[in-house]
Amino acid sequence: MGMTRAPAATDVHQHLWPEGFVGALARRRVAPLVRRDGRGWITRVPGEPDSAFGPAAHDPEIRAAGLQAAGLARALLCMSTPLGVEALPEDEARGLLATWHDGVFAAGAPFGVWGAPPVHGATPVDVDALLDRGAVGISLPAAALRSGAAVESLGPVLERLAERDAPLLVHPGPARPPAAEATGGPPWWPALTSYVGDMHAAWHAFIAWGRPAHPRLRVCFAMLAGLTPLHVERLALRGGPASGALDPLLFYDTSSYGDRAIAAMAGVVGLDQLVTGTDRPVVDPPLRPPTPAATAMSTVNVRRLLQGRSA
Repeated sequence: MGMTRAPAATDVHQHLWPEGFVGALARRRVAPLVRRDGRGWITRVPGEPDSAFGPAAHDPEIRAAGLQAAGLARALLCMSTPLGVEALPEDEARGLLATWHDGVFAAGAPFGVWGAPPVHGATPVDVDALLDRGAVGISLPAAALRSGAAVESLGPVLERLAERDAPLLVHPGPARPPAAEATGGPPWWPALTSYVGDMHAAWHAFIAWGRPAHPRLRVCFAMLAGLTPLHVERLALRGGPASGALDPLLFYDTSSYGDRAIAAMAGVVGLDQLVTGTDRPVVDPPLRPPTPAATAMSTVNVRRLLQGRSA
């Protein structure tokens, strides 16, 4: 008998801006864009304060070396959804997304790709094109799934994903560019307010409307869905579909959270539903010892997320 090969340790949530994509952002006159200032590069995103951008952090060779140092064999790259690229008018979004896809697919091993269709105008054809190109699944902004009507509008896209037995990654990000160019708050403000709120809304919308419509679709919520399942007791008391917290086809990546939050989530949804995600290079999480739980989150749990019925 042949031996079953152990799954490779995988980080399901990293970001990489290829050189061509950075160049496209640098040529833009309105946000989202990148610019040089007196201290280096900055990123300008609608509705957020300017932030520093380090091109070296997006070098594929440097990132691959970092994977090895962290004990990981593979990283899945997703679009930096808070930029709002997917939420731009369709023609504008498609051009930028094509440039990003060309770069991340060209990065090759040890990287995989979450394909990113535009929010406006996405069709099952987009899903097929991205999966046929080699994407592990697709990602969508949380704000694009934050209501029953929003979930229904993307229904054909979600159904094609289910038919292809491929997963969805829900990542914080807008459904349309905010009107304001910047906020007056500190740099961490959006990540602790609008990001969390949109993830809460997307999770509740999916369990209320998305799951009945798409019973086979596997979904991974970034950043532990903003810890939404920890509110399941309140959801039950208010008459909501609290059983959604026990959905075996819903997964949660651990990006931006530590041991206490991970343990709390495991106590509600089960350790089997948690997968390793770091959000590098946005954050640089501490190295964790290779415990059995950590190993499961980066290997067998990821395999169930990505392979589903064929795992």
